[in-house]
Order: sequence, then structure tokens, then C-alpha cells
Amino acid sequence: MLLAVAVLSGFVMALAAPWLHRIARSTSGWVLALFPVALTVYFAGQAGRVAAGEVLAVSIDWVPSLGIALSFYLDGLSLLFALMISGIGALVVVYAGGYLAGHAHLGRFYAFLLMFLASMLGLVLANNVITLFVFWELTSVSSYLLIGFEHEREAARQAALQALLVTGLGGLALLAGLLLLGQAGGSMELSELLTRGEAIQAHPFYAPILLLILAGAFTKSAQFPFHFWLPSAMEAPTPVSAYLHSATMVKAGIYLLARFNPVLGGTELWFYIVTAAGAATMLIGAYLALQQSDLKRILAYSTMSALGMMVLLLGLGTELAVKAAIVSILVHALYKGALFLVAGAVDHETGTRDVDRLGGLRRAMPITAAAAALAALSMAGLPPLFGFIGKEMVYEAVFEAPTAVVLLTGVVVLSSMFLLAVAGVAGLRPFFGERASTPKHPHEAPLSLWLGPFLLAGLGLFSGLFPGAAGWLVSPAVAATWGQSTGVELALFHGWSPVLLLSAITVAGGLGLFAGRSACRRAASRLAIGSRWGATRWYELALDGINRLARAQTRFLQSGYLRYYLLTIIATMLGLTAYTLLSRAGLPVPQGSLQVPLYQAVLAGLILLAALAAVRLQTRLGAVAALGVVGYGVALIFVLFGAPDLAMTQFLVETLTVILLVLVLYHLPRFATLSTRRERVRDMAVALLAGGLMTALVLAAAAVQPQLEVSSYMADHSAALAHGRNVVNVILVDFRGLDTFGEITVLAVVGIGVYSLLKLRIRKGDRP
Repeated sequence: MLLAVAVLSGFVMALAAPWLHRIARSTSGWVLALFPVALTVYFAGQAGRVAAGEVLAVSIDWVPSLGIALSFYLDGLSLLFALMISGIGALVVVYAGGYLAGHAHLGRFYAFLLMFLASMLGLVLANNVITLFVFWELTSVSSYLLIGFEHEREAARQAALQALLVTGLGGLALLAGLLLLGQAGGSMELSELLTRGEAIQAHPFYAPILLLILAGAFTKSAQFPFHFWLPSAMEAPTPVSAYLHSATMVKAGIYLLARFNPVLGGTELWFYIVTAAGAATMLIGAYLALQQSDLKRILAYSTMSALGMMVLLLGLGTELAVKAAIVSILVHALYKGALFLVAGAVDHETGTRDVDRLGGLRRAMPITAAAAALAALSMAGLPPLFGFIGKEMVYEAVFEAPTAVVLLTGVVVLSSMFLLAVAGVAGLRPFFGERASTPKHPHEAPLSLWLGPFLLAGLGLFSGLFPGAAGWLVSPAVAATWGQSTGVELALFHGWSPVLLLSAITVAGGLGLFAGRSACRRAASRLAIGSRWGATRWYELALDGINRLARAQTRFLQSGYLRYYLLTIIATMLGLTAYTLLSRAGLPVPQGSLQVPLYQAVLAGLILLAALAAVRLQTRLGAVAALGVVGYGVALIFVLFGAPDLAMTQFLVETLTVILLVLVLYHLPRFATLSTRRERVRDMAVALLAGGLMTALVLAAAAVQPQLEVSSYMADHSAALAHGRNVVNVILVDFRGLDTFGEITVLAVVGIGVYSLLKLRIRKGDRP
């Protein structure tokens, strides 16, 4: 049960965050950070049990009839992500308190941030596919609120909408895929589905399941061609970028691929789609990152490249590739989280994020510079940082690719060269070289701003020097992703090998790109076609097309005339219902002679004459009176056929309607003919067709012979199902509870209307 509390308590803290901020004021970030710190301690305390192969699980019934439960479980993969979410979340909450100090809506920001934290925890700990989807969508909603936090800026609003639309469409595809997966696997619980991989891959639904789930994963993790939303999301405040777009949300798609690898992975379809998307994203992201000058956009594109590398590794599907993917997830969270936080600190203290206007900050910001240098070296894949170990494992995994080894190796090496140059631009250039003039006089950031990047970068150095220290976290995650226990050996040096030679080539090429980055930018600007034909342009065209279609549809349907709305509704009902009736059941024909008692025939004739009079009369009061006769006639039919409750409701409604119409229409002029003869003929034809359709439906319903009398069913099951012996009460309260509730509502509205009329006092000057 503690597992469920750990997830759901985040939403409670989100509600309490604004109130706590008003109390704690400037220390609110430190106070609120205690919550994710406590979560980190709790999850770290479960590491021993998880490493021993134990799985912690809890389930709360939600919709048992549909197999839906609010269930969570903790294994090696979810533990890795839970620790990243809660641990980095604590640092980001502290950072936000310093970065947004004095902001009028900081309490609201904390609420959104903690809501996102809880949503991500729910996603990675979910054991039920519907539970997973619910938290998946909650991450989209909370990220929308965080990206658009500075909602007074149009760019922030557009970026938030873009992220929501792209990930939301992917979420719909994911829901369809999860439902099909549950049907193919015979369960909604992930813990059971993960043991039925062979049966699911042999199922006819395997291909659509895979494509739909990949669509959800690719949109969330910004894979080509859905990558364009991630750089745009840099309009968010830096704490959001550091948390959502480096360590957590963008890795939700990676988590999904890793989680379903034992079920969906290992096939040719999986290999070609996932590997191709990852390779394309890795190369495109690395190339575009080097063209940027804004620190956050540089890091955004490099994040896209790193995510592509993880997807590529999971697509390869080998044991070594899975190990490299898990290590890369942890490596990337450490160095990219640190670099994003450094970028925010630099912007906060200098007033700019433009790398062309930054330089020589190491003396003014020595602690921040040290953290940036360590994170940049890890990103570049240089020893003795943890990033070097991860890069070596990536190269080894690519060497063991099932096919296209040369092509994939070339993509990975070239992308790594670009990323090494990008690491130098983002992490070293602002702090070294000649001192540049900045809008604000720089000085060291406060503790809340440098603590996070310093700790993350320090962990990257510690994990590189003592790689075995990370084994307790990496090994269980690899076992959960691979589907069986396997050993993971992390070492800083594996001996002389082709992999080490590739690393040397990468360093040489990356340094060359860093030295010639200005020439690279000029060359890229001549070849830039993304603004005209890139994914962003296609998104803009699609969104504009949807808006144009909506406006055209509105002009066509929303004419402003009630008569046309009614005509459209009735005509649509006629077309759909009549087609279904005729194609499924045929035109119903009465069987035998219709024996109608005289009093019923007289009543029916009276209703028809009154309806005809309402149409033909030229006075409003006469038409109202005729409509009243129709309503009361219908109420008498209810009485004759044993429905006194309906009759009572009908009497009250008709009485109120007549009174209201008389009071409203009394002073209006006589009827005027405003429609043409052609329009009246059209309306008459539609009305007759609607009446004929209702007659046909009644005849079709009357022709159905029920296998069981309703009255006997009610009497037999009253006590067994509803625990009541008064059959009438049981019918009203249980069997027809919703209908009774509707009638009560109608009676309440009628009573309020009558009371309003009785209390109405019209002053003499108000009369027309």
C-alpha cells in the first residue's frame, strides 16, 4: 500500500503547495523539496529487495468488471526511473525556488511541478495498462501547464499547445494499442502481459499493437518526425526544461519501449522501425544542435539526439544494446539535467543565453563553471566521466548489431562527434576564453541554483571513477528490460580494442567540428530547408488546415437560425435511423387486425385535430391552447396504459408550458407569414417523414416479442437484486433509478418555474 501512497501523495502535495508557499515564503523551495527527498529515500530503501528479484505490487479495484485496477508494481526498471524522477525532482524544486524567487505565481508553479512528478511516478509504477494511460495523459496535461506557465507570452502558449497536440495525438494511439494489447494478451495487468510475449507476437493484432504503441512512444520522446515540439518547448522556464525535457517526460517514451521490450521486441518489424527512427533522430538532433546559439535550444536538440540513441539501442534488441540503453538513460539524466540547470543559472546571472555573447565566466561563477565542465565532459564521452563508460557501451552494442553494422556505426560515430562539439559549445565556451560583455554584471549564482548542477555533475564523475557503484541500480533495470536476469559489468577501461579507436576518432572529429563551428553554421544555413519543408512547417500547415476546416464548417452549420438547426438535426436523424431500420429490419408491417377501442380512437383523433389546429390557427393564444390539448391528450394516453407517474409529469409540464407561453406571447402581434410556399412544403415533408419514421419505429418495437414479461421479472428479482419487497419502490429507485431521477428533476424545474411566476411582480412602468 505504501507504493500507492507514494504515487498519490504527490497530488495531495500539489494541492497544498500554494498554501505552503504562502507560509514558507523564500524558503518554500527547500521545504517542498523534502517531499521528493522522502520519496527518494523510500525508493532507495527498496533497492535491496528489487535487486534480490522481489517485485513490490499493490492493487486497488477500480472497474473490476472491465479488468481495470489502480495497480502499481516496482521492479528494476521502474525503480531506476522512480529514483531519477524523485531525486532530480527534489533538486529542481529547490532550483525553482531560487530561479523564480519573487514570482507572483511561484506557488502555482510548485503545484504544477509536483503534479507532474506524481504523474510520472504513476506512469513508471503502473501495473495496469489503463492506469498507465491515465498517468500518461496526466503528464501531458501537467507539462502543458508548465510549458505555458508564462502564459502572457504568445510563444509560450503556442509551444504548450504544440506539445499538447503532438503528445495528445500519440496518447490516443497509445490507448488503442494498449486496449488491443490487453485483448491479445488476455489481461490488463503488465506483470501478466510481460510473460506472454510469444503469444502476443503470434497474434494477428501484433502489427497494429506495435505501430500504435510506437506512435505514443515516439511522440512523447520527440522521435523523428515528431521531434519538432521539443525545441519549441524551451519557451518554458528553465526548471521545467531541466526536469521535463532532459530527465523525465521525454524519457517516458523510452520507458515505454523498455517496458514492452520483452513483449513486443525481438521481431523484424520492431527492429527496422525502432532502429530507423532512433538513428534518424540521433543524427538530425546532433546536426541541428550545432547550428544553434541559444543555450537551451542547443541542449534541446542534443537531448533529441540522445533520445534517438536510446531508441536505436532498444531497437537493436541485443543483450549488450539493452545494457547500453539503460546506462545511457542514467548517464543522460545526470549530465543533461546539470547542463540545463547551468544554462538557467547563466541566464539568471548574466541576462542572456546566447553563447555568442558569453565567455570567461569561470572567474565570476567558479562553482557553476566546475559543474558545467564536468557535465560537458561527460556529455562528450571523455574519461573518467560516466559518459565515457556509456559511450563505450554504445559503440560495443552497435558493433554487435544484427545487420547494417557499418551504417549504424557511422551514424553513431558522426552523431557523437557533433555532440562532443555541442558539449564544448554549451558547457565550456560560456566559461572559458575572453570575458564577454553581458547585459548583467555576472556573479556566482546562489546556493539554490548551483547545488543541483554541482551534485548531478559530481555524481557523473563519481560513477565514472567508481562504476561499480552504479551497478546496484543498472543491473535490475537491465534484467527487467531484457526479460531475464543478466550481469552488468561497468568499467572505465576494457582494454585496447576497436571501440577505443572509435572513441579516439570521435574526439578528434568532435574537436575539429568545435573549432570550425562557425564555418559549419554558415554551410548549414545555405542548406537549411527545415523552415520550408521541415516537420515544423508540416505541423503548421496541418494546424492551419484544421482551423480553416473548422471555420468553414462553422459558417455552414452555424447559420444563427433555430429553424435550420432543427431541420438539420431532424434530417440527420431521418437519414441515419431510417437507413438502419430499413437495412436491418425492413419496413415493419402490422400483423393481423388492429383493434382500437373507441375511446382510444377518439383521443387519437382529438390529438391529430389539435396538432392540425396549432399549425393552421392565426392567433398565438389559439395555437398555445391547441398545443395544450395535444400535451394533455398524450398525458391521458399515459393514464390509459398504466403510467400514472409519466402522466403526472406530463400534466405538470404542459400546465407550466401553457402558462408561460400565454404570459410571454399575450402581447405579441398576430402571426405573420415569413416563409415562402416552397419552404413550407419542405418543412411539411420533413415533418411528415419524421412522423412516419416514429410510427415505423413504434411498429417495429411492437413486433418484438419479449422472451420474459417485464412485470414477472420485476417481481421475481426485486428482493434478490435490490433487497426490497415493495416492488413499486424497487422499480422506481433501482430498476428505473435514472428515469426516476430525471422525472424528479423535471418536477423540481416545474416547481421552481411556478414559484417564480407566483413571485413575479411587474411594475406599471415595465409593461410594454
